[in-house]
Amino acid sequence: MKILIADDHDLLRDTLVAFIEGAGGISTVSVSDLAGALTALDAQSGFDLVLLDYNMPGMHGLEGLKRVVAHRSGVRVALISGEAPRGVVQKAMAVGAAGFVPKTLPAKSLVNAIRFMVAGEQFVPADLMSEAAEAGAQHPIAQKLTNREMQVLEGLAEGKANKEIARDLNLSEPTIKLHVKNLYRKIGAGNRTQAALIAREAGLF
Repeated sequence: MKILIADDHDLLRDTLVAFIEGAGGISTVSVSDLAGALTALDAQSGFDLVLLDYNMPGMHGLEGLKRVVAHRSGVRVALISGEAPRGVVQKAMAVGAAGFVPKTLPAKSLVNAIRFMVAGEQFVPADLMSEAAEAGAQHPIAQKLTNREMQVLEGLAEGKANKEIARDLNLSEPTIKLHVKNLYRKIGAGNRTQAALIAREAGLF
């Protein structure tokens, strides 16, 4: 897996590189501005994901994101930022971003987010989900889960196998397994049956 990181803060960029490469199986290329990112995409091939700092030089809001999304390489692109209004995150997703990654995200969660996005998933932290998704997630258990994890949990509650859930959500089976593992941890389930029972008892579906 090969990731391009574009961020103008040297210390943060180096920290991101250390976290990501330390997870194993991921190589990185880092640059300090949008022009550098576009140059790297032109010069090299095989990138699986680009992480773009929302506030770095050359971005001009979401215009920089649009330029990278439209790049001929067809690489997936996600925004990273210390903070961004919900409206910006929603607009970023609407123009084709693979996700939004807060700079405050723990290292392990960051690596998981990258793997999800490379696998074709969209990643947005729970507190930045759309208002519509939040409206349907008032139960304490539901509030712990991302929108996608809720969809996977619904599949488990219906007794579906990972392969069936993957087909329903148009995702790969390994991605579903990652979601299942994460939602087990979040809701305190030890297996599929227990997760389904927890969901049913909570009246989630």
